[in-house]
Amino acid sequence: MDALSQHRVQQIVAVALSRTVLLTRAVVCLTTAIVGLLVQTDGIRSAALIVVLLISTAAGVAALPRWPTLVRSPVPLLTADAVLVMVVLALSKGGMTYFVFAAGAAALAGAALGFAAIPLWTAQTVQGLVVCAVLLDNEEVPAALAGFLLAAPPAAVLAGIGTVLAKRVLTRQMSQTVELITDAQRSAAAAERARLARELHDSVAKTLRAMSLAAVALPGSLRRQPALAEQLADVISQGATAASQEARQLIEGMRLDAPEEDFATTLRRVCALWSAETGISATATVAPVEPPVAVRYELTRIVGEALVNVHRHAAATRVGVTVTERGRGVILTVRDNGRGFDVPYEADLAALQHRGHAGIVGMMERARTIGGTLTVESEPGLGTLIRVRVPVL
Repeated sequence: MDALSQHRVQQIVAVALSRTVLLTRAVVCLTTAIVGLLVQTDGIRSAALIVVLLISTAAGVAALPRWPTLVRSPVPLLTADAVLVMVVLALSKGGMTYFVFAAGAAALAGAALGFAAIPLWTAQTVQGLVVCAVLLDNEEVPAALAGFLLAAPPAAVLAGIGTVLAKRVLTRQMSQTVELITDAQRSAAAAERARLARELHDSVAKTLRAMSLAAVALPGSLRRQPALAEQLADVISQGATAASQEARQLIEGMRLDAPEEDFATTLRRVCALWSAETGISATATVAPVEPPVAVRYELTRIVGEALVNVHRHAAATRVGVTVTERGRGVILTVRDNGRGFDVPYEADLAALQHRGHAGIVGMMERARTIGGTLTVESEPGLGTLIRVRVPVL
C-alpha cells in the first residue's frame, strides 16, 4: 500500500474511532446525568448538563464525517472538547459525569493524536487530581468513594492508551483488507486482459494474419499471375469484412454479461434479446447460483454461441436454457427441438471442425478455459442438447 492510501486509512479509522468515543461517552454521561436529575435537588443544573451533552455530541458526530481533517489537524476539535470538559465540571460540580466525560476526552485525544497526546493526558490527570482534592476536603463525600475518586484520573489515561492501541489494531486490519481488495482487483484486471487477449487471438488475430499473408503475396502476383492477384485481393477484402464482423461479435459478446446483475437475470436477458431478434421461443430456468466473474462470462458466451448455432442451423422453434447446481459445481444445458445431426464419436474436436461445427468447437474450448467440460447429444430429427459442467462452488 502506498503512503497516500495508508494515510487515508489512518484518517478513516481515526474518524470512526472518534465518533465511537463521542457516542459512548454521551451514553454513559447521559445515564449519570439523568440519575443526578432524579436524585438531586438542583434539577436545573442537571437538565442543563443533559442539554450540553446532547448538543455537543450531536455536533461532534455530525462534524467529523463532513470535515475529516479535524482528526488530522485536531487542535480545534480538542480545544472545543477541553472547553466542554470545564463546562461539564462546572455543571456536575465534580460528580461522576465529569470523570466519565474527562475519560472520554482522553480517549478522543488518543484517537486524534496517538501517543502524542501524553502532555494533554498529563494536564487532564492533574486537573482530575485537583478536583479529587477539592471533593475530598468536603466532609460530605463518603470515605468509600475516596478510592474511586483517586483512581478516576489515572483511569482516564488508561482510556486514552486503550484508544491508541485500538486505533493501531484497526488501522492494521483495515490496511490488510485494502491490500487484499487491491490484489483482487489487480488479479481481476490481469484475468480480464488475458481473456481479451485470448478472444482477440482466437478471432480477429487469425483473420488479420491471413490478410497479411495475402497482402504480402499480392504485389508479386499483379504482373505475373493476374488471376491469382485477383483472388488474393478478394481474400483481403473478405478478410477485412470478416475481421470487422468478428470484432463486432467480440464487443457484443463482452456486453452479454453484466457482473452487476445476478446470473439468472443475465441469462434471461440474453434469451429474451435473442428471441426478440429471431422470433424463436427461448426460456431460461436458472438456479440461484453466482459463479465467479470469469466463469459466468464464459458460460454466458457459450449460451450466446449456442443460440447463434440454433438460429443458423437447427431450424428449431423452441430453446430451453437451464442452470442447476450439482455438488460443488454447476451444470448448464441448452436444448433445442431442431433438426439435430450425427455427433462424431465422443464429439472429437477435429471431427466436429471437419464437419463444419466450428461453433461447438469454440464452445468446448471456452468450457476448458474455466476447467469445465462440454458434451453434445444429438440425433437427426430429435434436436440437440449441449451440456456444460463446471466445478465452481
